[in-house]
Amino acid sequence: MARLTKTTRGWCSPERYVQGPGEFKNIKHYTDKFGKRIVAFIDQFFFEDFTKQLQTYYSGNGYELHTIEFNSEVTEEEIARHAEELKDWNAEVVLGIGGGKTIDVANAVAVPLGIPNIVIPTTAATDAPTSSLSVIYHADGSHKGEFFFDHSPCLVLVDSEIIAKAPVRFLVSGMGDALATLIEAEANRKSDSPNLVYNNDGGFKRTVAATAIARACYDTLLRDGLKAKIACEENKVTEALENIIETNTLLSGLGFENNATAGAHSVNDGITSLPEGAKTYHGEKVAFGTLTQLVIEDASNERLDEVIRFCIDVGLPVCLADLQVPNTAENIRKIAEASMHSCWGSMPFEVNADMVEAAITTADKIGERYKKQYKNALLV
Repeated sequence: MARLTKTTRGWCSPERYVQGPGEFKNIKHYTDKFGKRIVAFIDQFFFEDFTKQLQTYYSGNGYELHTIEFNSEVTEEEIARHAEELKDWNAEVVLGIGGGKTIDVANAVAVPLGIPNIVIPTTAATDAPTSSLSVIYHADGSHKGEFFFDHSPCLVLVDSEIIAKAPVRFLVSGMGDALATLIEAEANRKSDSPNLVYNNDGGFKRTVAATAIARACYDTLLRDGLKAKIACEENKVTEALENIIETNTLLSGLGFENNATAGAHSVNDGITSLPEGAKTYHGEKVAFGTLTQLVIEDASNERLDEVIRFCIDVGLPVCLADLQVPNTAENIRKIAEASMHSCWGSMPFEVNADMVEAAITTADKIGERYKKQYKNALLV
């Protein structure tokens, strides 16, 4: 990635962010600001339930509701197909209800239709909900690139009761995605790389607010992560869980977009090139990518220890075995080479595939050693 050549600062964020228990029931209050013709992309796992709820909310009074079950990859072809099918329906607002991929396709379809988009995440598994970009994949699930928009979502509406009832693995995965936010922000600050706020020149200088949010993201994870996981296991909404939902969704979302990504997400992208990459969630792969970035940076023992212990405490991967990736020289080389097409250029020094290969190998061994030490400590 090219370094900044100007000092212009840039920031982007959703127009509104609303989070709380039972907030999904208020969806009509928000869509009424835009019109009565609503298209909703809904994750396949929740399609029947949410369709019934929306039909109840939008019954009568001139409302028109069209729901679409989403169960595929976010590809350019899929986005174009839905946009073509909807262009004559005259929708006035698009809802994206579900996980990161359902949200990404809904946001991307809203662009050619030229209408507002509202994001309603059903998990706190990624920081996709607040962003003004969609991650694009090939049909086989491997990472292809990003589709940047000129605007952010009009509203991100988070019902914390829905998040508390979701499998806890989603929440933990979101913590893995959020864990990288500060680590990658620091790398981009040192390299003076542009952030991901879209403009024709390729990004702006980060704001003071962006740096502060990345720090708050990391600090809140370490303080409340384990407490939030336990609350989610019990399907209870607590203050700690609310804090981590906000951290995974808002703080991490604003943090990555207004600072940019780096090595952690590069390793994630590299892992998606393997068939085994589909066995784990985005944030789980990013967590191991964070350890790899710390190794390649030769981070302090204190930072490395803090991050690995947090991962083990909440159940994030710290080695390739945790990602169900066989530890072979061939796999590590493939991950390293595929990762070079991503964000390593944001690092404050030149990175090549040999360096990444060595860092992955080392991070894997460090993670295995910590897991063994943890296990032995618990037996004492």
